[in-house]
Amino acid sequence: MTPETTDDDKYDVPRRFRAPDDEWFPFGDATRAVHPEGRSPRAKVLREFMRWYMRRPGAKLPERPPAGAWSTPKQN
Repeated sequence: MTPETTDDDKYDVPRRFRAPDDEWFPFGDATRAVHPEGRSPRAKVLREFMRWYMRRPGAKLPERPPAGAWSTPKQN
């Protein structure tokens, strides 16, 4: 019998990605608006974008959420 595959088994080791907090956390909110289920909607959207950017066959730009609180940068 084959063991079940988990989300952790599908990908290599976690990668580091640097982004300012005032972009990273609102990005997480925006991705959850489109992908409310799952462990890491940010990672899913970044992978979709990367496939599109590299022109992989069948790749499409990730779906964008409607405008929300994340659309306006916070003033310092």
